[in-house]
Amino acid sequence: MRIITGKLKGRKIPIPKTDLLRPTSDRAKEGLFSVIAARVYLDNCRILDLFAGSGSLGFEAISRGAASCLFVDREIRHTRHIEKLARSFDIESQVQTLTAEVETFLAQEHGRFDFIFADPPYDYFLMEEMVEKIVNKQWLFDDGWFILEHDKNFDFEPHEKCVFSKAYGRTIVSIFKLNSEGF
Repeated sequence: MRIITGKLKGRKIPIPKTDLLRPTSDRAKEGLFSVIAARVYLDNCRILDLFAGSGSLGFEAISRGAASCLFVDREIRHTRHIEKLARSFDIESQVQTLTAEVETFLAQEHGRFDFIFADPPYDYFLMEEMVEKIVNKQWLFDDGWFILEHDKNFDFEPHEKCVFSKAYGRTIVSIFKLNSEGF
């Protein structure tokens, strides 16, 4: 995997060898960030990357101008991998990691974010509950975006706050906004 554009363009993101990941394909990532770039700038945004894995989505956002990213993953080998990459990319001041279950993290207060990325396992048993918690609690700024990767077993298009849903191969990207104006 690689960073597509921005100040870190072309940098490779190796995949941790944990057999616990299903990394976002370059095709899906490129499509997702094209949707974002057509509508808003990431400059100075605060990012949350849930189920962070390799850190690909958060690093792409930082490369495109985001001020900071909090990476959350339950696997310490993943968060250590992200910390090591942040040092090698010389952006450690923009990166914070937390090794925790996403459910535990979302049960606490951590402030609001401009963008929240979530790439859970396709069989994540709390997928719908996670969506409701993020879009109905105080996780997003009023114009914030929640971006979820899932498969065909979930259909979020009918959700009142889903403003976009598109398949990229097996992966479906659904975008939720508190306020759909300007999308």
